Amino acid sequence: MTDTVAPEPTPEQAALIARVRRMMLIAGLTSALAVAVVLIAVGYRLYRGEGSPAAATTDIIASLPKGARIVATAVAGERLVLTLDIGGVTEIRTFEAKTLKPAGTLKFVNEP
Repeated sequence: MTDTVAPEPTPEQAALIARVRRMMLIAGLTSALAVAVVLIAVGYRLYRGEGSPAAATTDIIASLPKGARIVATAVAGERLVLTLDIGGVTEIRTFEAKTLKPAGTLKFVNEP
C-alpha cells in the first residue's frame, strides 16, 4: 500500500491557511473570554447575594389599635405597605419587606 502525499501548498494557499488559522484563534479566544465573563458574573451574583427572603421566615405578630381594620395591602419596591382605617382616620404603615421592621407611618386626619 502506498500513501498518497499531499502536494506542497502554493504561496497563495499557505497565506490563506495562515489567515484562516489566525481568524480561528481570534474567534476561539473571544468565545473563551465571553464564557469566562458569564461564569464570573454568575459566580459574583451567587456569592454576593444577601440571602433569600424565604430563608429568614419568622412569625411576627403586629398589633393593631382597637377597632382598626386593614383596608389595603401592597408591595412597593422593598417595602410592604398597609392602609388602615382606625375609627375613621386613614393611616398608612410601611415595613421593610425582608425584615418586616416598621419603616414609617403616615396619618391622614380631617381638619377641624
